[in-house]
Amino acid sequence: MPIPSTLRRARDTVEFETAERCAIREISNTPDDPAVSIARARVAPGVTTAWHRLRDTAERYLIVSGQGVVEVGEGLRETVAAGDVVSIAPDTAQRIHNNGDCDLIFYAICTPRFTPDCYEAL
Repeated sequence: MPIPSTLRRARDTVEFETAERCAIREISNTPDDPAVSIARARVAPGVTTAWHRLRDTAERYLIVSGQGVVEVGEGLRETVAAGDVVSIAPDTAQRIHNNGDCDLIFYAICTPRFTPDCYEAL
């Protein structure tokens, strides 16, 4: 089934705080486009998000601004900054720490789209 042609404006979305210790703005996450979701994440300075994983869902972080340290699984622990992309395989533990002086902003792009039932706190 093809996706409908639409325009979604970020300004029409509402940012909300999560138990994971980051703020999320769902930019595009609808049942009519089940292949992908896009969310803007914001992590405050000094904050580390909670360990979690997404069942059966791959995720990419596209870092927009700020800096941090991302941890993925047991093998990846890297500093990230604007322009970096972190690819996270389905079912893999992950978290990110903002080690800068300003908000760490990144897009979380999930395939298939993120749904609350795929989220697992660790």
